[in-house]
Amino acid sequence: MLTATRAPQLKTVLIASGLVLTLAMGVRHGFGFWLQPISQAHGWTRETYSLAMALQNLLWGAFGPFAGMAADRFGTARVVIVGALFYVGGLLWMAMVNQPTLFVIGSGVLIGAALACTAFGAVSGIIGRVAPDEKRSWAFGISSAASSIGQFLMMPVEQRLISSTGWDTAFFILAALVAIVMLPMAFGLRELPHDKAAGHHQSMKEAIREAFSHRPFLLLVAGYFVCGFQLVFIGVHMPSYLKDKGIMDPGVAVMALALIGLFNIFGSYYAGKLGGFLPKRYLLSSIYLTRAIVIALFLLAPLTQWSVYIFASAMGLLWLSTVPLTNGVIAGIFGVRYLSMLSGFVFFSHQVGSFIGVWLGGYLFTRDGNYNTVWGITIALGVFAALVNLPINEKAIVRQHVAVA
Repeated sequence: MLTATRAPQLKTVLIASGLVLTLAMGVRHGFGFWLQPISQAHGWTRETYSLAMALQNLLWGAFGPFAGMAADRFGTARVVIVGALFYVGGLLWMAMVNQPTLFVIGSGVLIGAALACTAFGAVSGIIGRVAPDEKRSWAFGISSAASSIGQFLMMPVEQRLISSTGWDTAFFILAALVAIVMLPMAFGLRELPHDKAAGHHQSMKEAIREAFSHRPFLLLVAGYFVCGFQLVFIGVHMPSYLKDKGIMDPGVAVMALALIGLFNIFGSYYAGKLGGFLPKRYLLSSIYLTRAIVIALFLLAPLTQWSVYIFASAMGLLWLSTVPLTNGVIAGIFGVRYLSMLSGFVFFSHQVGSFIGVWLGGYLFTRDGNYNTVWGITIALGVFAALVNLPINEKAIVRQHVAVA
């Protein structure tokens, strides 16, 4: 039932993966709304919940290469089904567990594994394999835009659920929604058995060794660390930062995160489109440098409702626009046979950055009473990522005695 009898159509794959990404990334993007209500209900400091979010992101990255290996070996559909079940379990765990250590470890493992199986790394392989070369970067942009739609749509839904039903009941409702949407969509991601697909005789071990001995791959890994640090720090800590600065209306934070998701639709789509005919390394470098500039201007300008909205809109254009470009570089250099696995390794670096960003935000706030230091680190890392992406060589590897996928 989970293996296709004929090659999947690109339209079907984009719709099914888009809905999975919409929900997976949309639910996860709103976890910042639970920081204060859960901390207050259980009598925790912000560092406890921040650590749980940090562990989720770290394990998302750690499980990513293995989820990618499984998707490349056994098919994307099976991996998405497993991920949906983990997601449901993780949301229920967050609703019911009030012991801090168990909350941190359990939610970290379950949600981390869920995201590894349902987010970009797991579905990138099938998109890359189904899309023709000339449409591949565009297809990656479409999938990234789908996740952005989820961020835009789910922000007000999650905040409304928390305020109207309570933070714990909100988790139960989201768990049901994940099961209802993701499990059926997995059947749209069925693939042919790989021995019937395009031939490729390179083993996984050979592919890993080849990638980690190739300098451009290592530069992508370094740059993606910065992406994770910036995005998850902002996504989790922005609502609390605004309250600390006197913007008490929760609707402002909801609108800010929703604007990030809205503008990310356009940023991701056009990044993928531009990546089809412009050097992806230059686009990546420009995105990271522009992020650093936008963050610096946000901190220097007077903080108002409208400055928050402008900042969120600008960051939204840059938010996940790195994803289609990074996956496009990997596919262009190494081919698509092990794209999910290699994307998983790069994404692990992203999630190490996410772990450090979200945890450091909570730790430095607890220590200093403000986010000033971590904002400064975020800007400096943006400049660093802009520099390391510039020398990436995007040319495909020429292999001897191995057919390139």
